[in-house]
Amino acid sequence: SLPKEFAEKLDNVSVVGEDSPSSEQLRNLRLPSWALLFGLYQGVPKTKRGAYYSSIPDKITIFKNSIEKVSQTEEEVKAQVRATVIHEIGHHFGLSDEELK
Repeated sequence: SLPKEFAEKLDNVSVVGEDSPSSEQLRNLRLPSWALLFGLYQGVPKTKRGAYYSSIPDKITIFKNSIEKVSQTEEEVKAQVRATVIHEIGHHFGLSDEELK
């Protein structure tokens, strides 16, 4: 259900699901172990790639346990997953957290 203008421009991105962020991921983000992290973009934003950019795929990870902690229904889970994926895709396109708010 991604907007067509986003889906058509995604390039070399994998979207995966994990139960929780690893302690290393939280440490790299300077977040406490109890933090609720819904998603994480790891890669090189399209705005920072050169003409001959070649690399392993960027990665968007969605964290199930965090999303389930704030959701009470299946519909809320779906809405939060969608919002999180779109937010992380924004990072793929070079947008900061401030710009995505």
